[in-house]
Amino acid sequence: MSSVSNPSFGDLAREASLQPQEKLVRVSDAMNSLSIGIPKEITYQENRVPLSPMAVQLLVDQGHSIQLESGCGEKANFTDLDYSSAGGEILVDKESIFKNDIILKVAPPTDDEIGYMKPNQILISALQMVRTKESMVKQLISKNITAIGYELIRDDEGALPIMRCMSEIAGRSSVLIAAEYLSNFNEGKGELFGGIPGVQPTKVVIIGAGAVGEYAAQAAIGLGASVKLFDNNINKLRRIEKNLGSRISSSTIIPKTLAKAISECDVAIGALRSPLGYSPCVVTEEMVTQMRDQAIIIDVSIDQGGCFETSNPTDHQNPFFEKHNVLHYCVPNIPSRYSRTASYALSNIFTHLLSSISSDGGFETYLKYHEGLRAGVYLYKGKLTNKLIANRFNLPSSEIEFLLAGI
Repeated sequence: MSSVSNPSFGDLAREASLQPQEKLVRVSDAMNSLSIGIPKEITYQENRVPLSPMAVQLLVDQGHSIQLESGCGEKANFTDLDYSSAGGEILVDKESIFKNDIILKVAPPTDDEIGYMKPNQILISALQMVRTKESMVKQLISKNITAIGYELIRDDEGALPIMRCMSEIAGRSSVLIAAEYLSNFNEGKGELFGGIPGVQPTKVVIIGAGAVGEYAAQAAIGLGASVKLFDNNINKLRRIEKNLGSRISSSTIIPKTLAKAISECDVAIGALRSPLGYSPCVVTEEMVTQMRDQAIIIDVSIDQGGCFETSNPTDHQNPFFEKHNVLHYCVPNIPSRYSRTASYALSNIFTHLLSSISSDGGFETYLKYHEGLRAGVYLYKGKLTNKLIANRFNLPSSEIEFLLAGI
C-alpha cells in the first residue's frame, strides 16, 4: 500500500500554477489606479513609515492616490511638506485616512484603527505572529478585511525580502550598539570594539546563523573582532563561513561548548528565530552568571521571547538593564532606532509591490498569479487563511488557493 498521503487542494493548486496557463493580457498600457492611505503610527516607539516622499512621488506620477496622516513621517525625519511636495495629500483627520481602499502600515493595527476601517478593505501591515491577539483577528474577520502580514511576503526566489532587510539592519546595528556599551559612555568597560594592534580583540559570540547573525558577524569582523557563530543548521553555518572566509569559527549549539564560549566573550548576540512562534532559549541563567563582568548581551530575538533566560523586554528610552553584572540590551524593535534607513528599506519593497499590483491588473489578479504575495495573506475577505493562527485560536480556516479559484 502506498504511504503517500492525499494532496490537499492547496497543494494541487500550487502544482497547477507551475504549468503553462492562459492569462488575459490588457491591451491598454494604462495602470490600475490604487487608493492608498498611510496613517500615523501610534504603536509605542514605532518610528518607521512605509513610504518615503520619493516613493510617494513615483506612485502619484503613475496615477495613484496617496493620503497620509499629518506627522506620519516625522519620526523618520520626513516632513508633511516633503510628502505634499511629492504629490501626497496630507490629512489631519485619522478617520479619513481609513476611507482608502488599501491601508499601508508598519505596525499591526490597533483596536481603534480597526474600528476606523471599512468593510472589504485591504490591509498591509506587520502581523507579528507571537503577539497577535485573537480579538484583532476576529475584528478583522467581522469587517471582511483582506489582511497581509508583510513579513510573510516572499519574492520570486522564495526569500522574505522585508524580513531580510530588517534583519540586515538589526544585525549590523547590534554590533554598533555593543560598541557603544563597551565604551565608558554607557557605563561600559571603556574598551574599543575590535581592539587595535597589540591589544586583544573583542570576543563576540553570535547565536543564530540567519540574516541577523550573518550581518552581525560581518560587521563585527569588519571592526576587528574575533567571532564565534553557533547554530544547529549546518547549511547556514557553511554558507556564512564561505561568505566570510576563515575569519570566523562556527559550531552547532552544544550546551557545554556554548557555555565555554559565553564565559569567555565580551559580547553575546542572540539571533535565533522561529517561524512558528517563540525562539528557543539556549543560554541559561547559570551560563550568564559565568560571563565576564560588564560583558554585554544584545538579545535581538527578544520579540520572540529571547534566547537568553535572563532577558526581559526593554525599550528605546530605557534600553538596558544589568543582571549578574552583565549588561542586557533587549529592545524588540531595533530597526526603529534607525528609522530613516529602515523606512527607505521598507519603501523600496512596497513601491515595487504596489506598482506591480497596479500594472498586473489590480490586487485580485496579482494575488491570483503571485504565490509570494499569497504567502503573506492571513485573511482573505474575512476568511482566515493562516493555519498557524487558526490552530492557535481554534478558529476555522480556508485554503487561499480555494478562495481564489473562482476569480
